[in-house]
Amino acid sequence: MVLIHIIAGVLALSAGAVALYAVKGSRLHRKSGLSFVVAMLVMSGSGALMAVFVEPDGVNVVAGLLTFYLVCTAVLTVRPPFEQERDVLKALMLAALLLGAFAFGLGLEAMNSPDGTVNGIPAPPLFMFGVVGVVGGLLDARLLRTGRIQGTHRLLRHVWRMGLAFFIATASFFLGQAQVFPEPLRKLSVLAVPVIFVLLILAYWVLRLAWKGQRTVARQ
Repeated sequence: MVLIHIIAGVLALSAGAVALYAVKGSRLHRKSGLSFVVAMLVMSGSGALMAVFVEPDGVNVVAGLLTFYLVCTAVLTVRPPFEQERDVLKALMLAALLLGAFAFGLGLEAMNSPDGTVNGIPAPPLFMFGVVGVVGGLLDARLLRTGRIQGTHRLLRHVWRMGLAFFIATASFFLGQAQVFPEPLRKLSVLAVPVIFVLLILAYWVLRLAWKGQRTVARQ
C-alpha cells in the first residue's frame, strides 16, 4: 500500500501541475484533471487507510480524508444534474463536519501538549484543517438547501476545493516528507517554493472568479 500511495502521489502532483496551468476547459485541462482526480483519490484514500490500520496517526487520517472529501465534492460540482447526487453530498457534508470537529480537537490537544504538537504537527495547520472541514460542510448544507448552483459560483466551488486539495498534497510531499530531500534544499527552504506557488495560483483563480461573479451580479 505504501508503494501505491507513493506512485499515486507522484502522478497526482504531475497531473495537478498540468491541470493548474492548462487553459481552463481545454482538452488538456480535462484529461489532466481526470488523471489528477483518480490519482488524488487513490493517494488520499490509501494514506488515510495506512494512518488507521498501519501506523495510527490522527493527523494523517484528517489530512487524507479531508483531501478525499475536497476532491469528491469538487468533482460533484461539475457533474450535472446535482439532484442525482444529493445523498452522496449529504454523506460527504456530514463527514466534513466530523473531520473539522476532530481536527479542532487535535489542535487543542497540540496546544496543551508539552512540545506544542501532535505527532510533530503544531496547532495552526490542525486548526486550518478544522476550518476547511467546517466551512466546506456548511457550504454543502447551503447547496443542499438551495438545490442548485450555476455560473461563476459553480466554477468557484470547483476551483477552491480542487486547488486546496492540491495544496494539501503539495505541502504533504515537499514539507511533510522533507527528510527524503537533500539537506541543502532543506536549509535553503527551497522545498517551500512549490507549496507557496500553488497557494498563490489558487488565490489568483479564486479572486479572479469571485471578482467575475461580483461584476455579473452588478450588471443584472
